[in-house]
Amino acid sequence: MAYILALDQGTTSSRALLFDEAGTIVAAAQREFEQHFPRPGWVEHDPEAIWSSQLAVAREAVAEAKARADEIAAIGLTNQRETTLLWDRATGEPVHRAIVWQDRRTAGLCDELRAAGHEALVAERTGLVIDAYFSGTKLRWLLENVPGARERAVAGQLAFGTVDTWLLWNLTGGRVHATDTTNAARTMLLDIHRGAWDDELLAMLDIPPAVLPAVRGSSEIVGEVDPAILGVGGGRPIPLAGVAGDQQAALFGQRCTQPGMAKCTYGTGCFVLMNIGGQAVASRNRMLTTVAWAIDDVLTYALEGSIFIGGAVVQWLRDGLGLIESAGQIEALAASVVDNGGVYLVPAFAGLGAPHWDPYARGTIVGLTRGATAGHIARAALEGIAFQVADVLEAMQADAAVPMRELRVDGGAAGNDLLMQFQADVLRVPVVRPRMTETTAAGAAYLAGLASGLWREGQVDALWQAERRFEPTMAQDEAARLRRRWAAAVERARAWAEE
Repeated sequence: MAYILALDQGTTSSRALLFDEAGTIVAAAQREFEQHFPRPGWVEHDPEAIWSSQLAVAREAVAEAKARADEIAAIGLTNQRETTLLWDRATGEPVHRAIVWQDRRTAGLCDELRAAGHEALVAERTGLVIDAYFSGTKLRWLLENVPGARERAVAGQLAFGTVDTWLLWNLTGGRVHATDTTNAARTMLLDIHRGAWDDELLAMLDIPPAVLPAVRGSSEIVGEVDPAILGVGGGRPIPLAGVAGDQQAALFGQRCTQPGMAKCTYGTGCFVLMNIGGQAVASRNRMLTTVAWAIDDVLTYALEGSIFIGGAVVQWLRDGLGLIESAGQIEALAASVVDNGGVYLVPAFAGLGAPHWDPYARGTIVGLTRGATAGHIARAALEGIAFQVADVLEAMQADAAVPMRELRVDGGAAGNDLLMQFQADVLRVPVVRPRMTETTAAGAAYLAGLASGLWREGQVDALWQAERRFEPTMAQDEAARLRRRWAAAVERARAWAEE
């Protein structure tokens, strides 16, 4: 028996899944960890909580399967992207909480960079827009606001990393300071055409090169893990053989390996990626061009649209408003009404991502009457997720050379039939849910399994199977009317926090 251990470090929880040679999940564990909101628009994580929760679930999954060290062929790692950490190389101690991808504290700095005329350089080199979403400005903030950090960084005493780098460092006992190309591509510091850090971008943000990790491929052995860390004794060190940011891992796990294939992951945010092949084509519609994966020194690219608040709106209905006791109750509450009753909820709690890129937008509910109920608000919340995805895919298809024939979906909310049917209705293309929706972890497992020799490419393709297709059933003119009203609601949410 051979296993692949997939570590999936997300925004609100850490997870570990053990896959067998048939690609079946034989063990899984998950732990949530605390979110910190020190100021409006600021979001932080405790780096030690990220590491301790990830280590704990890895040990739980291995113990559940009673797997021996010599049965674990490799470890694959996937992670929340853009979240930024800085720590002491000698002690491994973080110098500050991690600044989470949702955090907007550097929106003002981004305004300054745009005003200084840096947009064209950033777009051409990185495929990104200048936005507080990405890691580079967060790292600049840490260097400027943590006492002594810049001096220590210049002296080579501090290490920067996204979450993959932080976990690699800890899993290897501080021996490996590296990131993979997909995560590096989200920093606003990487030339995605060369797959290397860019001196002009580093100078633009005043980032000392000494803090940067090495850039490695997505499917290669980047380090070795002592099995004792996982609570299993004996045996050889376990190769850590696959690393990818969560959305790229999901694209790979969905087997969107040909240009024109697209997927949407419905997680805390929603992330739409479309494979565009071996050329980093610039978007004309404010999509991002990013690295899909790097295998055998060959870069594959994708267009991406990032929606900051997806499933998090359901968490807000649960924790903020108390409309539901658990996230799973949202579908029944939304189905208690036949339509949204004219209510639209724009979940711009942390600004709007693609295609609007408005950091000053704020959450808005419009269309309320005395007849509006909790059911209408719940339905509007789910529909708001689908409308945002439709906005992104409309812009993305305008960039793509080939039409999208279907959307492959995954993530927690992909299990919501009401949402998936509405998504198909407003997109006007089938929505396909795979038999196994754990495609982010599967992608990490596949990347590690290929690098370790457990699987070949054709074997991995055979592991993906559809569970259900949602065909559009709504009249086209009705879908168009709903989208027009949604667009009007978005306009009312925009620029709300701008002074």
